[in-house]
Amino acid sequence: MKIIENGNFAPWFRMALWATGIAIVAASYQLLSGMPMFIGVIVGMVVLATGTYAERANLLHLKPFDNSYKKARKSYEVKDDEQDKS
Repeated sequence: MKIIENGNFAPWFRMALWATGIAIVAASYQLLSGMPMFIGVIVGMVVLATGTYAERANLLHLKPFDNSYKKARKSYEVKDDEQDKS
């Protein structure tokens, strides 16, 4: 069971984040009061937003959790012999 597949969260994990976020918000609203309710709702919203962000990235074929930035960083490195010429 891999959590990250092809640069994004696995489908089962995205749905689990979404469902967990909704459950945390609903439980906090129903069972708590005052400041603990506020904190619980905020935590649930963050979990829900993470699942939603990953799902939207999947729909747009983006890879937010990919390591491709390392390839781009290497392509901008200057070789030692080229640096001496300038």
